Amino acid sequence: MSDTGFFAALGAFLVGVAAFIPRAVVQGVPLLLGSTGETLTEKSGNLNLGIPGVMYVGGISGVVGAFYYDQSVRAGAMVDGVLDTARYAANMNGFLAITVPVLSCLLGALLMGLLYCFLTVTLRANQNVTGLALTTFGVGIGNFFGGSLIKLSGSDVPSIALTRISTYFHASLPFADSLGWFGQVFLSYGFLAYTAVIIALAAAYVLKRTRVGLHLRAVGENPATADAAGISVNRYKYASTCIGSMIAGLGGLYYVMDYASGVWSNNAFGDRGWLAIALVIFTIWRPNVGVLASFLFGGLYILHMYIPTGMNLAVKELYKMAPYVVTLIVLILSSLRNKRENQPPQHLGLPYFREER
Repeated sequence: MSDTGFFAALGAFLVGVAAFIPRAVVQGVPLLLGSTGETLTEKSGNLNLGIPGVMYVGGISGVVGAFYYDQSVRAGAMVDGVLDTARYAANMNGFLAITVPVLSCLLGALLMGLLYCFLTVTLRANQNVTGLALTTFGVGIGNFFGGSLIKLSGSDVPSIALTRISTYFHASLPFADSLGWFGQVFLSYGFLAYTAVIIALAAAYVLKRTRVGLHLRAVGENPATADAAGISVNRYKYASTCIGSMIAGLGGLYYVMDYASGVWSNNAFGDRGWLAIALVIFTIWRPNVGVLASFLFGGLYILHMYIPTGMNLAVKELYKMAPYVVTLIVLILSSLRNKRENQPPQHLGLPYFREER
């Protein structure tokens, strides 16, 4: 191959990589939010397998808030029964278009977290069963309200589009396009993507460097000892699980309002909630590691779209297994190394009975 051909091939490869990375990042952001929320939850000793349901409820709650805000703006822009598009655009407030869905999302996810804590912390129900039931419950709630909104909107297709509001969520920095590949790779995302990274880094700092993080880790490792030291075990379990659920709920909101451009369709989340739980193991319960790991998972999740397989669907399905295979490998390697810091909290998934102290 001549030098000209080599550099041409290298240039084409780099262009492909620059185009692939942003797609991997937007796939990874919901996973990052979900895994960060689950990591905080598991650090308290609560194993919340209901994260897929929490993310689903967070997504539909944000859609409900966005839908009713959109309807109120439309009602104020009607002239003789016809929508005045200019008035509709002028009446749309960017701050409210973001705040209403975000607050609705946080409220819905918070309620799911409170329900989980009430069942597992207060009533001491089995955490595995409760989490799986919460996933089924959350998906059912999401599909019920999603179907209801589709009927209210009078849509001819089984989906609802909130395109105008979604533009505020996936709006990138205005100067990103003028910076070439750097702007494309690092600056072409909506505000929730950067918020996810900040939350993950802040969670890592709190867990590692603050007294609150020390108490939380103590509760997850040995709640009896933490209780004897005067730490309120139930308070930390409730707080970390509810905050973790709200963070995970933002992952569902990001998927709908940013990645899917405001389009809600029932059962469209796929297995992203389960991937978020797998990512917790992959990152060895470290939210800061989750930043890059989630983008790696996002790339592995869409890898089958970029590797030519022809009409061989079986090979494509094998490529879809890549995130889970990598997780298994990391789990095996971390178990073989047997380092304490690479292991889950000792009391993970176990109820705490104060009378047994």
